[in-house]
Amino acid sequence: MSRIFDEDLKFSCGTRAVHAGQRPDPTTGAIMTPIFQTSTYAQEALGRNKGYEYARGKNPTREALERNIASLEGGTHGFAFASGMGTIDSIMKLFKSGDRILCADNMYGGTPRLFDRILANLGLGFTYVDTRDPQRVADAMTPDVKAVIVETPTNPLMWITDLAAVGAIAKRHGALFIVDNTFATPVFQRPLEHGADIVFHSTTKYLNGHSDMVGGCAVVNDDDLAARLQFILNAAGAVPGPFDAWLVLRGTKTLHLRMAAHDANGRRIAGWLAQRLGDERVYYPGLASHPHHALAARQMSGFGGMISIELGSRAAAETVINRLHLFTLAESLGGVESLVCHPATMTHASVPPERRARLGISDGLVRLSVGVEDAEDLLNDIEHAFQGVA
Repeated sequence: MSRIFDEDLKFSCGTRAVHAGQRPDPTTGAIMTPIFQTSTYAQEALGRNKGYEYARGKNPTREALERNIASLEGGTHGFAFASGMGTIDSIMKLFKSGDRILCADNMYGGTPRLFDRILANLGLGFTYVDTRDPQRVADAMTPDVKAVIVETPTNPLMWITDLAAVGAIAKRHGALFIVDNTFATPVFQRPLEHGADIVFHSTTKYLNGHSDMVGGCAVVNDDDLAARLQFILNAAGAVPGPFDAWLVLRGTKTLHLRMAAHDANGRRIAGWLAQRLGDERVYYPGLASHPHHALAARQMSGFGGMISIELGSRAAAETVINRLHLFTLAESLGGVESLVCHPATMTHASVPPERRARLGISDGLVRLSVGVEDAEDLLNDIEHAFQGVA
């Protein structure tokens, strides 16, 4: 667990991205946080150390990252994990057999896979609800619900949840409100300001931004909750190595710059696609035609670079994907390079077909992670891919 420096909160998001949680190394004066590549630490005497005993519990490189991300999210305690899924799994260890978690209907496919095929076997219960409608959340709250977990925007349908409304419902029922903020990042959305108790990320994505590591993180404000998460982090051990922590810390230094570029490119490409395909077939909260555009504009300061499009069939999707050059067919998202994904066979392949159909994750759905390349080059690439496609 790493607590941020109070003075970090005085500065803007961009300044905190560069500086928060870090100071020049007192031994050498190194500006960049060193990579403390060690598994253990020398003890000064029995029961006395310099604050570090074993690297699973604490590592100075990891602590710098934890402070940095906590500051960006407006929280007080940060925790770094070995992956996004390791983060969710660790958060779920806050609960016990018989507890129920109310979950957003549309989430990254690996999340319900973890919940339904692993954690359900250990006695946790999971109820899925369309969190776009706060009333449905309220109606689904039962005495055994101990937490509500959502993504907003969602992967891959770009649904938006009213964070303040759902957070208030969770609070009234004494449940934790947990938010996956991976798509928006703290540059564009800070769920703690809207009532969230825990915010988490796959740091693999935008926070790192360079597609060269795997990790996750969580941020909280409550001291008791932080102490429980720190115990779980140390006891279960889903921690990142110091080099991966350093890579994310390098990435957050340019997060505000990259997100501005992702957002600018995302808006242009979404607008082009809406003209080409029609508003109803382009899922991007930055479009005025998005059913929750006004809500997104209210709780987000930007819309980012994630766009999904409905092409009507797998054949059409495959044609477009195969004709793209700058958009690489690959899992993941949020890197500086543009990627294209077919959710039904990639990120959401583990979701049962009938559930995918009910949600609208069709064989014709394509997800774009718009990078920071020159927008004209990306538009030319997309235009070429759509030539001859009905």
